[in-house]
Amino acid sequence: MGEGPRYRMNLKRRREGRTDYRQRLRMLKSGKPRATVRISNKHVRIQIIEYKADGDKVITTSSSLDLEKFGWNGYGKNIPAAYLVGYLAGKRALKEGVKEVILDIGLNIPHRGGRYFSTLKGMVDAGLDIPHRSEILPDEDRIKGAHIDENIVKNFEEVKNKLEDY
Repeated sequence: MGEGPRYRMNLKRRREGRTDYRQRLRMLKSGKPRATVRISNKHVRIQIIEYKADGDKVITTSSSLDLEKFGWNGYGKNIPAAYLVGYLAGKRALKEGVKEVILDIGLNIPHRGGRYFSTLKGMVDAGLDIPHRSEILPDEDRIKGAHIDENIVKNFEEVKNKLEDY
């Protein structure tokens, strides 16, 4: 550890590897709300967050736990579940008057066609305007879960139809 009168210690969240402050500042300068996507061991969570000087304000939250209310009986963090959570988050954001957001995946490494971009596709299909390139989005078969099981595809269609009426 450094010593001396000129030594400056990094911020706690930077030292712990939890926040990239340069990336956060770029997002905040855009003036748009952030769609933060976090994937845990069992679930996908999306929060639409708006910057305020006295602290960030969460506008709406969606989770793969919410999908159970719509009849989802699949796993909570696969690509189809991530898409449905993104779709639900997009619908909820539109109800709150949010039309445009930017994607915030934190310190996670983006993989083309992965779960983070599956949530992005869900939010875009719900009607949110999010800047992105179309080649990073997963294929339609993977979004529906055809690579997993045929029962997932049927359940996916049922849940998406219920979410469209939401």
